[in-house]
Amino acid sequence: MNGITLTLRVLHRGERHLAHDLVTVAERHRTEHEVHHVATDLAGWSRDHVRRLAEVAAHHGVRLGDPPDTSSDGVLATLRAKASEAVAHRPEPGLLLLRDLRELHLAAAENSLHWEMLAQAAQAARDSELLGLASACHPRTLRQMRWTNTMIKNLSPQLLNSL
Repeated sequence: MNGITLTLRVLHRGERHLAHDLVTVAERHRTEHEVHHVATDLAGWSRDHVRRLAEVAAHHGVRLGDPPDTSSDGVLATLRAKASEAVAHRPEPGLLLLRDLRELHLAAAENSLHWEMLAQAAQAARDSELLGLASACHPRTLRQMRWTNTMIKNLSPQLLNSL
């Protein structure tokens, strides 16, 4: 296994986890409409990255796992909705939201570093397919990071000073 293969695998796993975590945060903070809707959209980007990574990896003889299942089990969706309502009525939902945003930011930052590594390796190997993939996906990962950072900046002053 070479370094590009390893990076593809790590990035594929990282994007899968980020997609899952974004959906979890969207459901957990369903009552925060901006968080719910934007996190849901951003999860779609990560799922697209997972799909595209698998396609390009296959052209390089690397089989990555199947894309995450996007169908929602009715029972699980109901439980997530009830849990998000319960969280909204606890005294510290803002702190939970800040923690969740921080974790999302760190996961996106890790993926961003891997996208950068993949782009640099693709340039060195003169692999236009890998470079095209990184060039298409990395900017969206950077936007995921900017969104979490902006949300943390906007929410921190009020939430942390109200304790």
